[in-house]
Amino acid sequence: MTKVLANIKGDRVIWAVAALLALFSFLPVYSASSNLAYLYGDGDTFSFLVKHFAHLVLGFLIIYVVHKIPYHYFKGLSIIMIPVVLVLLLVTMAQNNTIEGANASRWIRIPFVGVTFQTSTLAAVVLMAYVARYLSKIKDQTVSFKETLLPLWLPVFLVLMLILPANFSTAAIIFSMVMMLVFLGGYPLRHIAVVLGTGLLVLTFFILFAKAFPGMFPNRVDTWVSRIENFADNKETQEDYQIERAKIAIARGGVIGTGPGKSVQRNFLPQSSSDFIYAIIVEEWGFVGGVFLMLLYLLLLFRLVIAAHKCGDVFGKLLVIGVGLPIVFQALINMAVAVELFPVTGQTLPLISSGGTSIWMTCLAIGIVLSVSSRREAIVEEEVEKEKEENPLEVLQEIV
Repeated sequence: MTKVLANIKGDRVIWAVAALLALFSFLPVYSASSNLAYLYGDGDTFSFLVKHFAHLVLGFLIIYVVHKIPYHYFKGLSIIMIPVVLVLLLVTMAQNNTIEGANASRWIRIPFVGVTFQTSTLAAVVLMAYVARYLSKIKDQTVSFKETLLPLWLPVFLVLMLILPANFSTAAIIFSMVMMLVFLGGYPLRHIAVVLGTGLLVLTFFILFAKAFPGMFPNRVDTWVSRIENFADNKETQEDYQIERAKIAIARGGVIGTGPGKSVQRNFLPQSSSDFIYAIIVEEWGFVGGVFLMLLYLLLLFRLVIAAHKCGDVFGKLLVIGVGLPIVFQALINMAVAVELFPVTGQTLPLISSGGTSIWMTCLAIGIVLSVSSRREAIVEEEVEKEKEENPLEVLQEIV
């Protein structure tokens, strides 16, 4: 164990936050999975706990392996992986899966293993690394919008258009994060305005096309519109069943909660172990538990900013922000949905909700961040060793 800890590099606080979130997740996942256990199993929730444990073990293995890779390697890897994720997204879309008549082509099944994988989450991490690479390449250069159209925006819009038909919320989050990254990367504001306008125009045409030819994208646009309208008008419909149950769960939680494993709404709230697990956490752990969890994500955000600030390389700075900030952003969106501050999106709570793909891709992003921060530590250690070599009195003092 000591040998393993000695090989762990990077920001120790980020390691600690990730570990705390993972450890905390066992109790709410075990409690909230009772609904799934009775609907799709024999009522035994232990198997769901074992599955969640396996997902987390593999996830932290991903963190450990990735954080050992020098972060500048991700420049080349992002270029190689962009065509791969485009193919995966095409395969996913080609399945044309539907749930209750709505387009739900989000997962592919890995051959021979039998494990389902949500391709859009991998595409998000790869795309952010790719954008960070390109922005670092053109840093301090004067570029026209035409010059950046093919190398930067073509991959971005291809990824978004392949995700959009089945998963609007994920496409919107990725687009928002890309806009944030190009702004921080010093991309000209007038070019950003052009991209924003083009994005809104493309989205409008897509909605009109889907309305005109509903067979192409079954009921998906209607789902988005109804969610937004119901949220804006505060309507009480059958589609609001989840949010109403979530609000009941939060109200029952009070200040200190009902206690671990004592949630009632877990038996009625669909997706209680994934999309709406925050409501179950507040019901069982109360306002105190909900705020504590939020503070952990905000601490992660704080350490991400520090890791980016300490990195002397432009690519490293943008890479940390690009892959790290979406974790916190997704967590805040999940919490906002549970308390009805945001329309239902279907986004999970990173490292807390059950689900292998979400955990693995979050761990991949954390591993990349730790790779950047560990490189900074290595540089500091090299500088210290160099100073010792130049100062023989300091070396003699250590020997004595």
